[in-house]
Amino acid sequence: MGSTVLSLRIDGELLDRLRQHAARRGMSVQDYVVRTLIRDDFDERFKAAVDETEKFYGAEGTAGIRAEEVT
Repeated sequence: MGSTVLSLRIDGELLDRLRQHAARRGMSVQDYVVRTLIRDDFDERFKAAVDETEKFYGAEGTAGIRAEEVT
């Protein structure tokens, strides 16, 4: 898979907060943002999978696991 450039215009305060969060994890701001986007995408896909499982098996068939509890 190739890469594509995404350019963002963000507030200076937000950039400072992103820098702080990234620095705590020893990451670049770019890596931190990408990792956050990937995590959010996974959470959305996981919730959709749980919802589909509940539709197929019914809520009892999921052993009481709710997507809200996982996030």
